Amino acid sequence: MVSRVEHPASGYKKMFDTVEELSEPMTTHITGTIPQWLKGSLLRCGPGLFEVGSEPFYHLFDGQALLHKFELKDGNATYFRRFIRTDAYVRAMTEKRIVITEFGTFAYPDPCKNIFSRFFTFFNGIEVTDNALVNVYPIGEDFYACTETNYITKIDPQTLETVKKVDLCKYVSINGVTAHPHIENDGTVYNIGNCFGKNFAIAYNLIKIPPIQADKQDPLNRARVVVQFPCSDRCKPSYVHSFGMTDKYFVFVEQPVKINLLKFLSSWSLWGANYMDCFESHETMGVWFHVASKKTGEYKNVKYRTSAFNLFHHINTFEDSGFIIVDLCCWKGFEFVYNYLYLADLRKNWEELKKNAFKAPQPEMRRYVLPLNISKEDVGKNIITLPYTTATAILRSDGSIWLEPEVLFSGPRQAFEFPQINYKKCNGKDYTYVYGLGLNHFVPDRICKLNVKTKETWVWQEPETYPSEAIFVAHPNATEEDDGILLTVVVSPGEGQKPAFLLILNAKDLTEIARAEVDTNIPITFHGMYKKD
Repeated sequence: MVSRVEHPASGYKKMFDTVEELSEPMTTHITGTIPQWLKGSLLRCGPGLFEVGSEPFYHLFDGQALLHKFELKDGNATYFRRFIRTDAYVRAMTEKRIVITEFGTFAYPDPCKNIFSRFFTFFNGIEVTDNALVNVYPIGEDFYACTETNYITKIDPQTLETVKKVDLCKYVSINGVTAHPHIENDGTVYNIGNCFGKNFAIAYNLIKIPPIQADKQDPLNRARVVVQFPCSDRCKPSYVHSFGMTDKYFVFVEQPVKINLLKFLSSWSLWGANYMDCFESHETMGVWFHVASKKTGEYKNVKYRTSAFNLFHHINTFEDSGFIIVDLCCWKGFEFVYNYLYLADLRKNWEELKKNAFKAPQPEMRRYVLPLNISKEDVGKNIITLPYTTATAILRSDGSIWLEPEVLFSGPRQAFEFPQINYKKCNGKDYTYVYGLGLNHFVPDRICKLNVKTKETWVWQEPETYPSEAIFVAHPNATEEDDGILLTVVVSPGEGQKPAFLLILNAKDLTEIARAEVDTNIPITFHGMYKKD
């Protein structure tokens, strides 16, 4: 999986240029043949507005949410996009300034207010962003764009119109949820987030939103907490981006990237802090794995521990013979700032990004194995008996279990991130293939496929192009796990700019099936989904 392409600075920076929304769908120029059975829409979220007037957004996670749609039907494709009318966006457009603080950009107070007005604003509570630029997913018959706060935004997947803002705090005890819920085939949605209780009692609440019932009532009205995971630090919850789920268990990985709540609450309005300023390292805690029963919600009080790493994306989690297998994309050591925070700072030039990318440790795809059946007689022994993994789990005299992983993939300056699997068929079950976005100096430049059992890899790459996360869509008559296609949005905005395009790859060998080119620049996107018609 060696990268063959260097990235020109102009191409990299143009991925973060502000674009305009479209008034109507745009036709595409198709090369190859789009499969006739592919009937639906690829929906993707990302930033599309990187400044308001003279005020810039400073971080990749701050640009205002733009919703994209490639609609596929009868061998044709159209492209459409609209800004999501969040409060953050509407107020910024109305007041012509950044009004709500984002991840890496502080919103300065209204200059018309005096210092006393600004001071008392602090006591009215923190204004949390609803900038839904990260992902889109279904709840019941509706679709929601989201970030990682307590706000989700209902959108119309046909017109891309914004329908309404929803505060999850009004439905369930949660102060924010991840942008990566698990969705079962019957429509049940599970998600996790921090919960700040009385006296700074912090926990991680896992919530369940059932599928729509016969009465057609909004499923959010039936949302409830099904598991409460404990927090290792009373005032400093860990950053949560994703979690694992098998047929019988939930797995939550508590990492050493912490949010300093006291700093968050005390400095936000008074001293001009943003979300990024409130992160800190607690590397000495290592990583804690938490397990709970999916059926009963019972917390399994076993101290699964391992050395420190940072985590964004779970790949898959499944059970086998009394063990839970947890596959993750891990960033080694506490280089969170250099990895995603610092390197996504839009004030940095290409040479500075490249220099610091070499400093930062590269991620590994790792497999951890958690034993469920533990005997005191096994102290000092490796409890794992599965023949196909080198991962270990050593029972210590204090009752804790020390985990060492099997490395599924690792390469110098080559990251395998944004993992996707055949989700409907394999989520929570034994699987073979994972698809990922390859990062070269933290810039996406290829699509990768890995056989987690044989370690065989496949790569699609084209000079001066930057693909997005690849979404797997199974063939309607599929019999094999990788029988289907991958959808990825590719941009090539460097010198001599080429059209952006939707790329359709054969999921078996990553050969190109078709591409649908558009005559407009498409900025970077984070996550999305395929909605079948």
